[in-house]
Amino acid sequence: MPRRLGPNGAPMGQNQDRGGHLADWMNAHRNLTPQQQQQALQNEPGFRQLPPQTQERYRERLSQLNAMNPVQRERILNRNEQMERLSPDQRGQVRGAMQQLGSLPPDQRHVVARSFNELRNLPPNQRAAAMGGIPLNDAQRATLYNLMRLEPMIPR
Repeated sequence: MPRRLGPNGAPMGQNQDRGGHLADWMNAHRNLTPQQQQQALQNEPGFRQLPPQTQERYRERLSQLNAMNPVQRERILNRNEQMERLSPDQRGQVRGAMQQLGSLPPDQRHVVARSFNELRNLPPNQRAAAMGGIPLNDAQRATLYNLMRLEPMIPR
C-alpha cells in the first residue's frame, strides 16, 4: 500500500518528523523501470500537492539515483538513512560542517577531506596527536576540527 508523502516529499510514517525512507521506497520499487518509478512517484499520495519545484527536485533525484551504478546508489541510500536517524539539530550541524568544507577552495577542500578520512580511521585516542601534525592554514584547521567534532554523526 503506498505511503503518503510528507512535506519533504518522502513517505510519511512513524518517522515523518525525521524524513522518509528513500531506501525503503527504492527497494519497494526496484523491479520497476526508471520510467515506471517516475510514474509511481507521481502517483504517491500527496506528491501532486507539493510545490512544482519540489516535485521536479524529487524527479531529478530519482533520475540521478537510477543513473548510478548499484554500489554508488547503495552508498547514497545508506548515507540518507544515516542522516534520517539524526535529530533535526544534528542534521543541521552536519550540513553546516559540510558547507564549511565546501566553501574552501578545491585544493584545500581535498586536503581537509583526505585528512578527515584518515583521522576518522584512527582510534580516538590517537586522533589529536595526528591532527596536530597536519600542516593546515587556519581555515582548513577550523574546518577539520569542526568535522572531527561531528565525526560520529557524519555518514561514511
